[in-house]
Amino acid sequence: MKKNLRIVSIAAAALLAVAPVAASAVSTVSAADSSAVTTANASKAVTTVDLGGNNSATVAQNSDVNLATNFTAIAYVPGQSGAQGTSGVVSGSVSATYNGQTYTGNLTTDVNKNTKVYKAATNKEVDVNSADFDAGQYYAVIPNVSFNFGSANANKKVTITLKGGVLTPEDSSVKPGESVTITLDQNGVANFAEVQTPNFKAVNPFSTSTVAWYQNNNVVTSANVTVNAGNNSLVNVSQIVAALNGYTPYELTRGENGKVDSNAVTSPITVDAVKDQLKAQNIAVDGAGYFTAPTSLSLKFTATANSSNASAELPVTVSIPNGKVTTVESVSKTVMHNAYYYDKDAKRVGTDKLTRYNSVTVSPKTTTINGKAYYEVVENGKATGKFINADNIDGTKRTLKHNAYVYKSSKKRANKVVLKKGTEVTTYGGSYTFKNGKQYYKIGNNTEKTYVKASNF
Repeated sequence: MKKNLRIVSIAAAALLAVAPVAASAVSTVSAADSSAVTTANASKAVTTVDLGGNNSATVAQNSDVNLATNFTAIAYVPGQSGAQGTSGVVSGSVSATYNGQTYTGNLTTDVNKNTKVYKAATNKEVDVNSADFDAGQYYAVIPNVSFNFGSANANKKVTITLKGGVLTPEDSSVKPGESVTITLDQNGVANFAEVQTPNFKAVNPFSTSTVAWYQNNNVVTSANVTVNAGNNSLVNVSQIVAALNGYTPYELTRGENGKVDSNAVTSPITVDAVKDQLKAQNIAVDGAGYFTAPTSLSLKFTATANSSNASAELPVTVSIPNGKVTTVESVSKTVMHNAYYYDKDAKRVGTDKLTRYNSVTVSPKTTTINGKAYYEVVENGKATGKFINADNIDGTKRTLKHNAYVYKSSKKRANKVVLKKGTEVTTYGGSYTFKNGKQYYKIGNNTEKTYVKASNF
């Protein structure tokens, strides 16, 4: 059977692009022009990846470039009763991150007829149009790949990394690896004899399998574990992985006569996964895996089936009794005037607001921003970076210039009290405009709808 690897685009074209390649051509597609431009090359077919070369993006000398591939695949599905089966399909894209920017491009139909796909468990090549390409883990090997950084980056040295893959430079003096340091050529191009992608999964589109987490032969939907910190409240990420050692995900498939088969799937609970989640929570992890631990951590791990896209999450709470207390001081205050949220520069954050007479948890002391006092909002013991105007809580003391009545509405007085000229009154927030077109300040406590005309101050 003739091997026919189909690699079709799955993402929108962006600043990086990969083009279809014929057997004796170099072919590229730019973000500005999605049509293929083919240049004759009698020696070999080259898959060219344009990493910002069209806009002359500048790469620093000794820059770190992180590559990532995103592959999905549908396994070969055999036909029933002698009918022909469906061909396997492999889809993918490539992204590169450097100088704080990410560029993404698509591997399109027939990237290279010499591209080979291997079963990860055996390292044996498979034909995607055969029954050998069943559900499971695979990787692809693409020969003759060039990454174009543009002529502005000619002769610069870069370190290119493809986590989980293998890069084989065209320069045989550079050892293949997950990360390689090479010098771009006079056109700003990095040439590779071969690129092996990280593993990707081929799924059975007709699979009805599910995934469940088990601990001691019991299905669990969450986990609570305890680890102890060492000196200076330090915990190593490996301690957390070890504490979760008994939690295992399984793929469950109903077989003949209703029998349920269970097969362990690759656990997502790894040192790297814990590090990534800690860093996402702004918790610094050193090179040895140590971090200053709070008294509690929340993590989440997602396990995926071997033969389908079925998955199951395991939320994890890690208790660290002797961890560092990281909660900030806070107090509950009553909002006396509708209040919007602001950032550290006193700029409005969204459209949400706190309504009057409701309570809010804030820092005990105010912060002065542009000459005004603000309270920082505290949630779950942590400062949020959101502020509300203190005037909406504490109010402002104002002195009456005239005797003043206290109103409940524009037409009705709240009581018979007359506030005398010279009296100091606390008002809250900005003034309200009533139906009569006049402005009033909110005064009094949170149980009374009491107002005084702004013109009396």
